[in-house]
Amino acid sequence: MAKRARSTKRTRGRASVRTGVGEVALPALDTLADMPTWGDVVPDDAQVEAFERFQAGAPENGEELHLGCVVRLDRGFPAVLFECGVVRAEHAVSFAKEAGEKPAVGDWVALRAPEAHDKGLIEAVLPRRSDIARWRGGARGDRQTLAANVDVVLVAQPLGERGLSLDRLARSAVIARDSGCDVAVVLTKADRVAPRDVAAAVGSVRLVLGDVPVAVLGGLGKGDDAGDQARAAEQVGAGFGPEAVAALVPERTVAMVLGESGVGKSTLLNAMLGHDALETGAVRGRDDAGRHTTVTRRMVKLPGRGVVIDCPGLRSLPLVGHERGLARVFPRIVEAAQGCRFNDCTHEHEPGCAVAEAQAEGRFSTEALDAYRALAREMRDSAETLDPDVRL
Repeated sequence: MAKRARSTKRTRGRASVRTGVGEVALPALDTLADMPTWGDVVPDDAQVEAFERFQAGAPENGEELHLGCVVRLDRGFPAVLFECGVVRAEHAVSFAKEAGEKPAVGDWVALRAPEAHDKGLIEAVLPRRSDIARWRGGARGDRQTLAANVDVVLVAQPLGERGLSLDRLARSAVIARDSGCDVAVVLTKADRVAPRDVAAAVGSVRLVLGDVPVAVLGGLGKGDDAGDQARAAEQVGAGFGPEAVAALVPERTVAMVLGESGVGKSTLLNAMLGHDALETGAVRGRDDAGRHTTVTRRMVKLPGRGVVIDCPGLRSLPLVGHERGLARVFPRIVEAAQGCRFNDCTHEHEPGCAVAEAQAEGRFSTEALDAYRALAREMRDSAETLDPDVRL
């Protein structure tokens, strides 16, 4: 992963700042109160250098170009943060004609800010240090970028009668690690289960994902139940409450919350912010799940912490071409597989399977191996379906 730039001074002073642009009205932006400000998000060295090359090669009016970060995507124009403030932006004609990826939340862009224009113009998307993407159907490489330049993915899973989805935890971690991001798990709605179930859930997470950071969020009250939940979480090495979750996102870090609709992502972010900035929905009685409420991808700044990207819930997370992420989530299994008798061993029934032997020796859990087998099988099937020449 490329190093973060120590400062953005290299881009300041090179262009004359048009302060009037920073005062442009922001149609359809309900509030700026929780948006990050300049300096809360920081480009890495490669992105700064790419911007400077683009600026130097601009055919005209290079002084109107600024380094900017996309902080919000909704049904209107993208909102871009730059050194003068936040401005709505549209795609420049030359950029719109290109067939490449369009800006996602978290992208660093070359932003033209003409003095007499009511919007900025996005002229280029700068190289991404991470790209959280999922397959959206069609060809093997056809992916949808959910967020860019993320440092840590917070995988949100609710506690309740349905229990944890270990498959969903594992596939979320695979997608995150495939892009080079760190992973942490946030267990929401802990107030719906007994303290012993909180401890058991944390244990299940560790059986599959190893020693990943885990934080638990329950009811926001201060009653005896909350105290019991906190003690149960802390006894198994997990944090408890909004502060424990916010601690997963230190200053100048960009996090993304990844989870299904109704897992409590907006409630989680409101708790970390300390006020109700994001709309939440009622819980459905038939399955104890919340209703889909988030329709905008946006960055929110946590007080004294980093930045979190709030995204709509995802009903499905198909795994297509995420073999690298699978290896990063289950390194002990991949290491053991080097000793298998057959190169194409699926670790399910073949003789001479070193993975089965390693599991029997206790080098990793049965739950981890089950998750690995299921996800590897899914990726083999998708590879053969979408590209018959690919064999995993």
